[in-house]
Amino acid sequence: MSHPLFDLTGRVALVTGAGGGFGGAISVGFAESGADLLVTDIDSNTLQRTAERVQKTGRRAVQVVADVMIPQDIQTIFARLDQEFGRIDILVTCAGPAWTTRPENQSLEDLDRTLKSLGVSKFAFCQEAGRRMLAQGKGSIINLGSIASVSALGRGHVAYGMGMAAVVEMTRELSTEWSGRGVRVNAILPAQVPNENNGLENRMRSNAILRDTFLRGIPIGRLGKSEDIIGPAIFLASDASSWVTGVILPMDGGNLAKNAGGSHPGMPGETASL
Repeated sequence: MSHPLFDLTGRVALVTGAGGGFGGAISVGFAESGADLLVTDIDSNTLQRTAERVQKTGRRAVQVVADVMIPQDIQTIFARLDQEFGRIDILVTCAGPAWTTRPENQSLEDLDRTLKSLGVSKFAFCQEAGRRMLAQGKGSIINLGSIASVSALGRGHVAYGMGMAAVVEMTRELSTEWSGRGVRVNAILPAQVPNENNGLENRMRSNAILRDTFLRGIPIGRLGKSEDIIGPAIFLASDASSWVTGVILPMDGGNLAKNAGGSHPGMPGETASL
């Protein structure tokens, strides 16, 4: 039996990037906790699969195929939300493509696109949801960030890291502005989580040492799974976190806690004496 503080019955959630690994897992997790959803993604096929999984729980899943980088598409999403539900209690901003390359080769056009994708478009969703939540006097916004906003990944992630740093600071600013009026704003920062949508597994297959590079930085001893985000998301969406706001929550298997020169049991290639 679950604690009633985690119950999302009667609440409406909007999840962007809902066809992806994180967005799909969060959408189904919210539905299993009682929420109805508006789910959106640029890929109609993956979005349909998520909607079907939600519907199997007995909850509603209204689908909107849209591009989060197009302002008119964002307006369409919220118009549909108002039409179908007339309210929003939870927003999760998962969607956000990035264009990465070595910094000396980074085009300003791709840098601009990445900053718009991760910073401007997420802000636009927060703004639209925030206006509605402020009018209600209550709501929870969860921004999906990355540990790349806290420490550098290298491997051409400069634009991605800059964009995710903007997400973190936006989260703090919106929390400061809105939490006193009932709207909590938090962020989750995943580390390496391969899934069928993000291509990380393919990159590890093509680079034999990349998996061990990741695992050397993760004391918990494994890479993440999309389902790992369900618990933190439900916590931040629910009344269980009613006094939690402005939090930047790593979901990283201990990555950020570990010094770059540190060691942990089972670390690949570890030969240093303890």
